[in-house]
Amino acid sequence: MDADAPAPVHLDKVMDGLATNPAVPANLIGRLVAWRRGHGTVARRPDLTEDMCARIIATGDHRLLHGLALNDRLPGRFRVLLAAHRDEAVRSALVVHAATAPRAMLERLIDDPAPQVRRGLAQAHGTPPDLRARLATDPVPEVRAALARHWTQAAEVVRRALLTDPEAEVRAAACSTSCARGPRPAPPADLLPTLLADPVTRAGAVAHAVLDADTLRRLAADPDASVRVQVFARQDTPEHVRAEIHDALHGLSCPGDVPGPDADDDEAFLRWYDDVAARGELRTLRLPWVTADPLPHLDSPYVAFRVSAALGEALPAHAVARLLDDEEEIVRLTMASAAPHLVDPATAESIERRYRRRDKFTFWWDEAQVLTFPPDTLRRFAADPEPRLRSFAPRDPDLPPELAEKLASDPEDRVRRAVAPHRNLPLPSLLRLLADPSGRVAEAAGASPSLPVGRMEWLLTRAGL
Repeated sequence: MDADAPAPVHLDKVMDGLATNPAVPANLIGRLVAWRRGHGTVARRPDLTEDMCARIIATGDHRLLHGLALNDRLPGRFRVLLAAHRDEAVRSALVVHAATAPRAMLERLIDDPAPQVRRGLAQAHGTPPDLRARLATDPVPEVRAALARHWTQAAEVVRRALLTDPEAEVRAAACSTSCARGPRPAPPADLLPTLLADPVTRAGAVAHAVLDADTLRRLAADPDASVRVQVFARQDTPEHVRAEIHDALHGLSCPGDVPGPDADDDEAFLRWYDDVAARGELRTLRLPWVTADPLPHLDSPYVAFRVSAALGEALPAHAVARLLDDEEEIVRLTMASAAPHLVDPATAESIERRYRRRDKFTFWWDEAQVLTFPPDTLRRFAADPEPRLRSFAPRDPDLPPELAEKLASDPEDRVRRAVAPHRNLPLPSLLRLLADPSGRVAEAAGASPSLPVGRMEWLLTRAGL
């Protein structure tokens, strides 16, 4: 069939796409298991039978076993079996889905000889609390630090142990202002004086301590920029002090000022890193007291205050409109993400047209599909000069075949990748995308449910399977 269709340039990528294709018949999945040059993607399929799982384990192939360990549909008996595997990377992968794992597997791994595995359990939200608490006395500081950083809602006895740990790395993680699992509760009141006196926990303690005017003023001039950021964020900080801190932090090192290779020692680099991080925090702080009462802060001169206001509940229409049109992109995107149902089509298009991937604070929007557009807008995007907007057109499930075919010949990889799985893409165009010079496009074509079974068999044969 289709004898004139070009052969894939990136056969390995096509096979990776095929491994995720939901339309692959069961009798072909077994042939995919024999593929050894990919990433073991087939082992993560949700439709694997127990016989297929057993066959994958029998291969002993690292990538397949790693993929299987990451499969959240893997039956419990296979997880327990893999928990005894000699490869610590396989055992570590098992803990990613600790929430659905059998307790027998977790009990075995909690005492695993590899710190990497125990660190994974410390980070995993699904690890049972009684097992997780045991890691507070783990002999490896990195494991205890991971527990402190990720288990923000641990029982007080565990938090006390971590806040008073002999290792500075652990104490810093236990009092970190950056929480991987939601807001961190206030430290026990009796520990606050000690935490404020400790340089590695001072920044985390500032938000919770009762400060007199002199102490607040002293902390506002602390040599550690992260401490000053936390003073800036306090509700009771006088406005003139907040402004002074903001101006001073903006005068610190910029990302482009990274010390060169001739710097005397690591101190210069660490100072630069801390300064850049502090400048970034001024934009990324999330202030609950602002979110709880957002209206007074809609026109705040501070980006973090306007971002926090955008997270407020039941904002009136004028406030939503104001924040959706904010001069700072992070504010607009936060507001749109917090309430996409309040974004009308014209505003949605304006936000997308103004979007530019400028920094680490907004790059997540590049792949997000937060806003929706009516079919007529999506079809208009198909001819837009901006490649990013052209890549939105395939979101229309009824995109006409002639438009899909046009997008399949687009000069931009991201556009061809977006249209490759579309159900209305004519078969000749899909077959050409399988041979696309971009590996990511070829992979997307391999994952297309519209790919005929006969072409799947042809690909498997070409791969020697």
